[in-house]
Amino acid sequence: MPHFDLIIVGSGSGNSIPGPEFEQWNIAIVEDGLFGGTCLNVGCIPTKMFVHPAELADASRHAAHLDVTSHLDAVDWPGMRDRIFGRIDAIEAGGRQYREGTGSPNVTVFAGRGVFTGHKALHVDLHDGNTAELTADRFVLAAGSRAVIPDIPGLTGGSVPFHTSDSIMRIDRLPASILILGGGYIAAEFAHVFSSFGVEVTQLVRGDRLLRSHDADISAAFTAEASARYEVVLGVVPDHVVATETGVAATFADASGPRTVEAELLLVATGRYPNGPRLGVTATGVELHDDGRVVVDEYQRTRVEGIYALGDVSTEYQLKHVANQEARIVRHNLAHPDAPRKSDHRFVPAAVFTDPQIASVGLTERQAQERGLDYAVKQQDYGDIAAGWAREDRGHFLKVLSDRRTGLLLGAHVIGPEAATVIQPLIQAMSFGQLPHEVARGQYWIHPALSELVENALLGLPAPTGP
Repeated sequence: MPHFDLIIVGSGSGNSIPGPEFEQWNIAIVEDGLFGGTCLNVGCIPTKMFVHPAELADASRHAAHLDVTSHLDAVDWPGMRDRIFGRIDAIEAGGRQYREGTGSPNVTVFAGRGVFTGHKALHVDLHDGNTAELTADRFVLAAGSRAVIPDIPGLTGGSVPFHTSDSIMRIDRLPASILILGGGYIAAEFAHVFSSFGVEVTQLVRGDRLLRSHDADISAAFTAEASARYEVVLGVVPDHVVATETGVAATFADASGPRTVEAELLLVATGRYPNGPRLGVTATGVELHDDGRVVVDEYQRTRVEGIYALGDVSTEYQLKHVANQEARIVRHNLAHPDAPRKSDHRFVPAAVFTDPQIASVGLTERQAQERGLDYAVKQQDYGDIAAGWAREDRGHFLKVLSDRRTGLLLGAHVIGPEAATVIQPLIQAMSFGQLPHEVARGQYWIHPALSELVENALLGLPAPTGP
């Protein structure tokens, strides 16, 4: 039974942990899927590599009111797919080769699924048909999450072909139509991509609006814009889905009565579930939240000494930048257990790369209300700054919230061009405790640029009332 100083389960952000400070340690990496994790292979990186061509393909839709007439001639989906995954797959193979080869002589890679069988004991069903029994002094659980498949007849029975975000980007050709289940960011981004490429999109959403976790004004604005681009059906869950001669069909009831929607392809994008339960972590004494996440403290430690967790397997923020930051914390704490550092999750930003783009950080207005905070709000429209006015931007805005007593920012929410970039000064201001008017007046803002949206919004907040 091989024994290691450290076993890392998962090769996404966890793969960044082995470094020079651990060169004397005997380390194992256990990976059941593609090397590099969700973000590299089926998540944020390849999806954004499709999003940019989608923006180019969809440009004509925005050009008409600027007196430019253009049209999309063709989308070479196989060429695009092969170009994207030709780069992604090479990185995946290179990362695996580096860890398996001479680049990491103190690291052993076990390709297979690991399940805990006892205290710091891991059984691995290897992909080559063999098994391995591993033990270690320390573990890092970085096994990520997997796509949720809702309990809908036809999906759970296996009788209907469908895709998740794991497979939809590798299809052989663009379908004429696609049915998307889900109303979150994964569904929103793929709806944008396929609609931009000329695919007829129908999106079925359980809730009363899209992106319900975002600020209500942002969510409502996005729902309206998305509904103008493709069919969005709110407040429904399919009774069942069936295979047809040409694809799939979903039956549900909405306000008008029973309906059936058909499409060539079905994409299930109803969220992701952490892989802690699949690892059997309770067998080694690690606790789980009710939603399946591994329980960790602010140092990323589980209740079992020497076992840490990071990323989607434990955090409520299923975001690569969070997993990377937590990996840095774990790496430090492994090397310096007597001087540990804490993870800082106070101001975690997120973006949705749709059209329009969306970004957020901090509290929504509803959360501020639920906490009983005395807050101020300023909404700044893109169309009221020079860069937005030049674009004749319509309906997009930045919304900022501040604490009336201290003046400090509580949250920021953007819907509009380059939202993920526009919001960055606000993330910085919140992270470093900078006051809105000091940020607005203490530096130059390029004119005319979209960043003036931030300047004007901050100037619209009141001065603090407290000491």
